[in-house]
Amino acid sequence: MRIKIFLSSVLFLGLLGLAPTLQAQPPGYYEAARERMVNLQLQGRDITDARVLAAMGKVPRHLFVPEHLAPLAYGDQPLPIGSGQTISQPYIVALMSQWAEIKPGDKVLEVGTGSGYQAAILAELTDKVFTIEIRPELAEAAAARLTELGYPQVQVRTGDGYQGWPEASPFDAILVTATAPQVPPALPQQLKEGGRLIIPLGPPGQIQQLVKFRQVEGKLQEEARLPVLFVPLIRPPDLPSTK
Repeated sequence: MRIKIFLSSVLFLGLLGLAPTLQAQPPGYYEAARERMVNLQLQGRDITDARVLAAMGKVPRHLFVPEHLAPLAYGDQPLPIGSGQTISQPYIVALMSQWAEIKPGDKVLEVGTGSGYQAAILAELTDKVFTIEIRPELAEAAAARLTELGYPQVQVRTGDGYQGWPEASPFDAILVTATAPQVPPALPQQLKEGGRLIIPLGPPGQIQQLVKFRQVEGKLQEEARLPVLFVPLIRPPDLPSTK
């Protein structure tokens, strides 16, 4: 049996076999690329949620990556965004959003803001989005970008995602966009009954499992999993020194 592994981190852009161009793109380039992304990468696989597809077709992903990588934004791969972090490939963003089963009015927590792209997709699905990023430079940039692009309802915090956001809990869904060896204990405590937790589990640099859990009578029940490769979920002691 052939196993598909969806990469959500990249160490070297050269591994992608792609070279970004700095040339200006013709009118309609990004809109057409986004439509192809939705048709081929998402509908062409197993993304069937109409609201998720509409969100992926609307949010301008190319504005969430470094400018010189914008022409690659709608390709089927992750891209580096600086500070050793990445933006996940479109399929993974859509899959996590679909697994989260978000309805209008749901309260959602994202752990690992990164560029803010996943938060923007979530903000197309509900008006209550909370997102935590441990790296201040990424959190500040994402907050400014989200506001500029019309998502001021997204609340961005700099902090330790392992602790969640207790004062805003309980959440209908929690999405973790970096791998951990096990589920951080604080997160299930902040999940509503019937709530969904989507998290990659496993060691950094090795194949992990993206797992969907549902909170049932105070316990997490696994519902789905997929092999993936994410960057690690770091905590304050793990941050490299800036001195």
